[in-house]
Amino acid sequence: MTVETFSSDFIARLRHSRGVDLETASQNDLYSALAWTVRKNLIDRWLETKKTQAAQKAKVVAYLSAEYLLGAQLNNMLLASGLEQTARDAMASLGLDFDKLASVEVEPGLGNGGLGRLAACFVDSLATLDIPAIGYGIRYQHGIFRQTFVDGRQAEQPDNWLELGSPWELPHPEASVTVRFGGSVAHATSATGEDVATWTPSWEVEAVPYNYLVPGYGTANVNSLRLWSARATQSFDLQIFNSGDYEAAVRAQTFAENISQVLYPEDSTPQGKELRLQQQYFFVAASLRDMIEQVGTSLDALRTLPERVVFQLNDTHPVIAIPELMRLLVDEYSVAWDEAWDITRSVFNYTCHTLLPEALEVWPVELLGRLLPRHMEIIFRINDDFIAELREQRPHDELLVRRMSIIQEQPLRAVRMAHLATIGSTKVNGVAALHSELLKDKVLVDFSNLWPGKFTNVTNGVTPRRFVKLANPGLSSLIDEAIGTGWVKDLSELRQLEPLAEDAEFRARFRDVKYANKVRFAKVLQERDGIEVSPDAIFDVMVKRLHEYKRQMLKLLHVVSLYDRVLKGDFDPTTLTKRVVLFGAKAAPGYLMAKEIIALINAVGKTINSDPRLDGRLRIAFPANYNVTLAEKLIPAADVSEQISLAGKEASGTGNMKFALNGALTIGTLDGANVEIRELVGEDNFFLFGLTEPEVEQLQSAGYQSAKYYESNPALRGAIDLIASGAFSNGDRSAFERVVSDLLWHDRFLVLADFESYIEAQSTLESAYADQDAWSRAAVLNVARSGFFSSDRSIRDYLDRIWHAPAVPLR
Repeated sequence: MTVETFSSDFIARLRHSRGVDLETASQNDLYSALAWTVRKNLIDRWLETKKTQAAQKAKVVAYLSAEYLLGAQLNNMLLASGLEQTARDAMASLGLDFDKLASVEVEPGLGNGGLGRLAACFVDSLATLDIPAIGYGIRYQHGIFRQTFVDGRQAEQPDNWLELGSPWELPHPEASVTVRFGGSVAHATSATGEDVATWTPSWEVEAVPYNYLVPGYGTANVNSLRLWSARATQSFDLQIFNSGDYEAAVRAQTFAENISQVLYPEDSTPQGKELRLQQQYFFVAASLRDMIEQVGTSLDALRTLPERVVFQLNDTHPVIAIPELMRLLVDEYSVAWDEAWDITRSVFNYTCHTLLPEALEVWPVELLGRLLPRHMEIIFRINDDFIAELREQRPHDELLVRRMSIIQEQPLRAVRMAHLATIGSTKVNGVAALHSELLKDKVLVDFSNLWPGKFTNVTNGVTPRRFVKLANPGLSSLIDEAIGTGWVKDLSELRQLEPLAEDAEFRARFRDVKYANKVRFAKVLQERDGIEVSPDAIFDVMVKRLHEYKRQMLKLLHVVSLYDRVLKGDFDPTTLTKRVVLFGAKAAPGYLMAKEIIALINAVGKTINSDPRLDGRLRIAFPANYNVTLAEKLIPAADVSEQISLAGKEASGTGNMKFALNGALTIGTLDGANVEIRELVGEDNFFLFGLTEPEVEQLQSAGYQSAKYYESNPALRGAIDLIASGAFSNGDRSAFERVVSDLLWHDRFLVLADFESYIEAQSTLESAYADQDAWSRAAVLNVARSGFFSSDRSIRDYLDRIWHAPAVPLR
């Protein structure tokens, strides 16, 4: 496509779709026209991809995920279509600033953290590898929330990401699917003596599909992301409206639309719990119906489901899909129970993303039975059949039966969704080598003993297109010049950089790229948040969801201990290594301890950032509402990647991979994918500290007492005492009493036990950073040896170990 053609299409879109010309267009008009012009060049490929896959009756990977943290779409679409320079030149020819227009885009509010970002990486890689695939999820009207700080404390605001519309989505209301809830189930006996169930729901909603294009890189294939939006089947009652009760006239619409309003509604109330379950069933019911209609609803077609589709359950959120498929097969399509169960187990696979028991969803039987009565019956029967088989294999072991039952009896009768997922799936996978072992040995040990062949590992990965090629153009150009451009699609080619770690000129150029990225990020932070940071400091970065097991408190205690030593005159502050500690994190609205930690981080930052004795040598920066757009500027600028969760708690992590790929050195525990990162980049290029997972278990089993560490370590005691003294709360000793008390008397995640080891590792890190040439060598090796962490490799592992879906490239 020529610059002239692109410009002409852009002007046509501006006039015919927005109703304005170049002189009267707003910035949003211009951005939308630009997006539509780019999208136009992908639509034909998308339609041809769908046509080709349907003609070949290709096996489709249907990825079921409650989150897709996509990031901004424009530059990714341009990269995939090969039109980056054409678009820039076209805008310049019209007197427009491309970068200014691109900055208008608001990234989709469809995810929160690693789970959603992984899903986005996976759909990108599936398209790039020519695998027929469709991602299914929810089109959240307001996403999770927009984080702001009020007096240093997190405040949640609506994320109005759709306020000006999205030019990337293609709505198809004519393809809506009806999703039903509540009601009752009646049973009758057929002429052949079989039980026939009839579910009579009490209310229903429409699921309206919105398609997003998912183009592959270096291929003509364009896959789909299909997101469902809820609307009422009868949204407006004219008779009630005419009677004057205007609120009641639209009550059904409001009630229905609540389902797709917000990602992860706060569930500390019964209403919040019910809404979450409604969301989960809503999107999987619509998605299963959509996929079955593509395959066919005849008995012969349904029997081919295992050859035509594989459903991947991304965590427990979509697991209600298992009884839903059974309901469709048995109740609506008259497939015999045993055959339906064979089909169901053949098409589902389950990815577990946690090691925390509290993160494995359970739904009260009362709630599930009231909202989805037929599904509750199906779950009971699945469980009865499973328990009968189990008792045959393990007679006289009722404790085992109770542990493995789908139904939990105490303290509340509830459905264990991870058990249902494991029983109803062909394969269960963890997301890092250590995580998968712990999943088999601890979390689902009874199931792995029963079905050892069912469990496997697929270590997570990230897409190099967004997180290196787009996010880090300076590094990308340097790599292209050194080894060619093939690495963008085959990240293992980064190994060719390894000899260049010994090249002084290459190391110098690498340092220049890193410094330029730090300057760029400092400018972004100043313009976006009014926060000033010096690119001459170490950029020490910890960005991830705020959770106690991730141990943001350990990082903060390190900062406070440095400050405490300055206050006590232990050393001259001018000898401090210049350091900016960058936090980015959201806390779940109902997670009070996490919100207290955020408030404390901001309070500490406010104090030390304004203390003239430090002369800016130690600073905290905590920009609000950390998202993919900010990540794409921060990750390339990072010097240090903080991956300091308690060993045995983090499933994998993907931020750790992004930082290593962009030349940041990791300080971390042997947790999640840190283990594999350290093995690949080399022990000398990774700052290890902390207890190992077996040591954690041993310490906790022996009766861990955090106060003993406080009493025996002067630096730790000084840091905690400084917080308790009110030094960061205007003398109010009670302000952060909850945090201090929890550290001293509970400390579930052994922050105090790992403190001394962490401080020692930080000291080693500072010494290493002082030798910039040696640091650059280690950073280059991190990049060169991190090619394993491509999501393309992850998808190939899924294909080899679980999905077995052939590629279908366009001819």
